[in-house]
Amino acid sequence: MKIALIGASGFVGTAVLNELIERGHTITAIVRNPEKVKENALVTAVKVNAQDEGQLASAIQGHDAVVNSFSPGISSKNIYEDYLNGNIAIQNAVKKGGVKRLLVIGGAGSLFIAPDLQLVDSPEFPIDWKAGALSARDYLNLIKNENELDWTFLSPSIEMYNGNGGVRLGTYRTGLDTPVYGENGRSFISVEDLAIAIVDELEKPQFIRQRFTVGY
Repeated sequence: MKIALIGASGFVGTAVLNELIERGHTITAIVRNPEKVKENALVTAVKVNAQDEGQLASAIQGHDAVVNSFSPGISSKNIYEDYLNGNIAIQNAVKKGGVKRLLVIGGAGSLFIAPDLQLVDSPEFPIDWKAGALSARDYLNLIKNENELDWTFLSPSIEMYNGNGGVRLGTYRTGLDTPVYGENGRSFISVEDLAIAIVDELEKPQFIRQRFTVGY
C-alpha cells in the first residue's frame, strides 16, 4: 500500500513508520522537520503544514490511506484548540485529496472506566494532560458524524511505553469503548505493539467508522 503518515517523527509515528517499512509499504512521511525522519528507500519525507488543508490535500493525493498521528507539540500554549482544529483540518484535507481511508490515533482519555465515567473525567487523571485529552474526546465525537470517509479512531491503552519500558511481543487484544485490561489489572501496551495494531487495521480493516482500543 501507499500510506501517508502524518507525524512520522513523533513517539507513535516513529513506531508506525518502522512497522510500515518492515511490511514493505511505501510511505510519505508528513512532518515539520524532514531531517528527523528515518532514511529508507520506502520513505519519502515531506515538509507539510498539516493544518494547511490545501497543502496537505496535495501531498496525500494518490495514497491508499492516511494515518493521522498529529500532535501540536508539548510546547503548544493552546493545545486544546490546536489539537482539535488540526485534526479537523486533516479530516477536511483527506477528503479534498480524494483519499477514502483515514486512521486517527487519538488518546485513551475518552475510554469509559465505569458506566458514564470516562478516564479523562476521573479525579486521578493528570491535570497536565487534561486539555489534550479533552480535545481528543471532542474530536472523536465530531468524527463520529463523518459519513464520507472510511475512518477509524484508535485509542491506545492507558499506559504505553517504548524502549526499556516496552517490547515488541507481536500480540495484542482489542476492545471498543472500554480499556483492555491484562491479568494484572493494567491497561498497557508497548508502542511497538500499538504500531502492529495500527498497520493490521490498515491491511485488514475491522473497525470502519468505529473507535477501538488495544492492550495486552
